[in-house]
Amino acid sequence: MSKPSDKLQQARSGDGETLAYNVTGNPSALLRFALTHSLALDHDFWAPVVAQLSAALGQEAAILTWDCRGHGQSSKPRQAYTVEQFAGDLADLLDHLKWPDAILAGASMGGCISLAFAGLYPQRTKGLGLFDTTAWYGADAPKQWAERADKALSDGLTALVGFQKIRWFGDDFRDNHADVVDQCLDVFLRNDLEAYAASCRMLGAADLRAHLPKIRVPTRVLVGAEDLATPVAMAQVLHQGIAGSTLTIVPDARHLSPLEVPDVIVGELRALADANLVQG
Repeated sequence: MSKPSDKLQQARSGDGETLAYNVTGNPSALLRFALTHSLALDHDFWAPVVAQLSAALGQEAAILTWDCRGHGQSSKPRQAYTVEQFAGDLADLLDHLKWPDAILAGASMGGCISLAFAGLYPQRTKGLGLFDTTAWYGADAPKQWAERADKALSDGLTALVGFQKIRWFGDDFRDNHADVVDQCLDVFLRNDLEAYAASCRMLGAADLRAHLPKIRVPTRVLVGAEDLATPVAMAQVLHQGIAGSTLTIVPDARHLSPLEVPDVIVGELRALADANLVQG
């Protein structure tokens, strides 16, 4: 995971906020990936996936990872957030890079953002990877996410550490990869409380179901069989709602599959790349 001293490149959003990002590979490659992280983490969430994907594709691909607003080294404006706003930030980043389009993938919150982008900018979406995510958290989501936001504001992020560890990773992974767990917690605890709370409320309000029947690009849906945050049933809604999509259920994985099974995620991204080659 990244350290506060790691320096990223910067771009500006349409409303003047700083967006921190990194591009791995050949920035002018025609095969472009844009990967968006989960809630309360940052661009380095994708490090294991980027390492494997870059090794496999080399200079044939460019891989964008970035810190969403309210996260990492990006701006943390004191305002309400929306998933559509974050999707607009990603569009601004692609403009900054002069990328007309990309294969999008996101995990959890990042999947919601990627889905919103696909709905708002269909011509810029070449493929879609929806990992450990959902189009809608349900009727009780605004209340549940507001409670999490309020707990963070009142008790601090340390009060949520136990909850997060169990939600993020399966029991065996936590036992055998304590370094990964600790790195995630380090990033989590560095979050700005107000920005974290705004991001929680954003997810509680998000409802992207109307986009599902309009998506016409290759789409790979993946979820851990033990996912407590976005269970298999939510992934099935995505799969059933997006024509031609695939659904992969990973045994023994929980909520952060890009960290638990990066090789499987790389396989999904390479399948999206292959589908684009066939279409192209």
